[in-house]
Amino acid sequence: MRQKNEQIHTTKLLTYLLIGLVGVLGLVCLYYGSSFAPGSRRYDDNGSRLDGSDPVFGEFSRNPDLVDFLDEQGYYLEVPKSIPMCDMKYSELIPCLDRGLIYQLKLKPNLTVMEHYERHCPPPERRYNCLIPPPKGYKVPIRWPASRDEVWKANIPHTHLAEEKSDQHWMVVDGEKIKFPGGGTHFHYGADKYIVGLAQMLKFPGDKLHNGGHIRNVLDVGCGVASFGAYLLHYDIIAMSLAPNDVHENQIQFALERGIPSTLGVLGTKRLPYPSRSFELAHCSRCRIDWLQRDGILLLELDRLLRPGGYFAYSSPEAYEQDPENRKIWNAMYSLLKRMCWRVVAKRGQTVIWSKPLSNSCYLKRDPGTLPPLCSSSDDPDASWNVSMKACITPYSARMHKERWSGLLPWPKRLTAAPPRLEEIGVSSEEFHEDTKIWHFRVIEYWKQMKSVMHKNSIRNVMDMNSNLGGFAAALKEKDVWVMNVASVKMSARLKIIYDRGLIGTVHDWCEAFSTYPRTYDLLHAWAVFSEIEEHGCSPEDLLIEMDRILRPDGSCGLMGIRQCECTLFLCQTMTETKAQEQLASC
Repeated sequence: MRQKNEQIHTTKLLTYLLIGLVGVLGLVCLYYGSSFAPGSRRYDDNGSRLDGSDPVFGEFSRNPDLVDFLDEQGYYLEVPKSIPMCDMKYSELIPCLDRGLIYQLKLKPNLTVMEHYERHCPPPERRYNCLIPPPKGYKVPIRWPASRDEVWKANIPHTHLAEEKSDQHWMVVDGEKIKFPGGGTHFHYGADKYIVGLAQMLKFPGDKLHNGGHIRNVLDVGCGVASFGAYLLHYDIIAMSLAPNDVHENQIQFALERGIPSTLGVLGTKRLPYPSRSFELAHCSRCRIDWLQRDGILLLELDRLLRPGGYFAYSSPEAYEQDPENRKIWNAMYSLLKRMCWRVVAKRGQTVIWSKPLSNSCYLKRDPGTLPPLCSSSDDPDASWNVSMKACITPYSARMHKERWSGLLPWPKRLTAAPPRLEEIGVSSEEFHEDTKIWHFRVIEYWKQMKSVMHKNSIRNVMDMNSNLGGFAAALKEKDVWVMNVASVKMSARLKIIYDRGLIGTVHDWCEAFSTYPRTYDLLHAWAVFSEIEEHGCSPEDLLIEMDRILRPDGSCGLMGIRQCECTLFLCQTMTETKAQEQLASC
């Protein structure tokens, strides 16, 4: 009973705190309303500071206006002392990927199809209403681009991968740091040389894998510590590096600490949370996936995600070993992919590259009853949140027939060009361009508001919690950041526009915890998220605690945009336990 009363008390305090924060926002909106109009005297016509500095990513001096204003008005809220810190054993808690929960709830997942690595969220009564502490000795993360090659060992105190993969050059422990030489299971000489090799196999101009901007979005399945994705960034290619929270449980944690686009996920029984035709290239380097299981359902999931003419690069013993077992697997895989109308376009050394067909012609020429079948016309290939995979091929629409890369312009032109699939979601090109223009202006205004609380080069991993058409992320193109665009389940159809712009993202329901480790994002942009979850009867207090879990400690703030007045609120994490009690108070 005492525990229940404490939970009720904590919930009330958080509710009062949220109401207070909204009140602060209202006052800030009134005070700063004029600064949101074009032509502010401290900025030029392009929204740049007259002193030439970048208030977020470059040098600046602290502006005390907002702090002084709130202090004068007496709106610094009393810190809610009853928000507890979680036990240190939960410092790496991922609520919906906590395998201990599976046993507590007496679930019986099918281990052979990886169900135990899929999302299983705790019911409300089993949620941790506490703040996740950082590990002992936690340091401010090394800033990008240096973080690509090294991180603080104290931040991720796990060295088993360095020992297990010592002959493959994944990572090396060096004093207080863990360093990443850029190696991998099938690229011992470095991801950079391996990437050049793939471009040579495909005979791309200049041995550049981006192929003049036509290869932009890549899915790296079983990515390890994401060195492949890290070195693709040099070519203006962005990879969704994907790995499960499995026996190598810290792979994605290392990747995000390095500042590399990546996420937790598994090819199990559910579709990956991405729309159809999102990637130009899928990649698997010894990803240890049984591609032949369940009538090839996992390869058919890749087929759903690849654009017309898209490639699948596969580096694995089945592609080059000559022993009977590997030959048997290769022959079965080759037969399956041939029936899927994929063809081998290059094979060299340890790697083979397949290409997906451009049109429906091959499908229509198959013998009746050939497996896998074509999907039903009633199947929505873009539905991906908690949707079971289907062992069928999604044919192209009449519009997309023979449209290589879905008719998209090369990067970076596709970022601001209206993509063909806009009409599928009922948005005109005029509305698209207006949205892009609005967010360009809003982002300029955000930096003006943020300049007093941000440290130099403190932003690398960014999340847009309600991405819409991707205008916020598009406005950040010139910044050295990457954005995880999150589409709500209700607006998931719009995620395909994100990918068509050459950006990446995922579908998510903010009534649940996000599939990421604690302390993995520098900036959260939460435009209208709270009003939307309240419409679904979900708790804003739970969301605030989840935002606190995701944000990196010290010097990293979350930005919450409020639709009603387009103002900003900062939720800052801190390093010490005492200061951690102030997480949900205004910084």
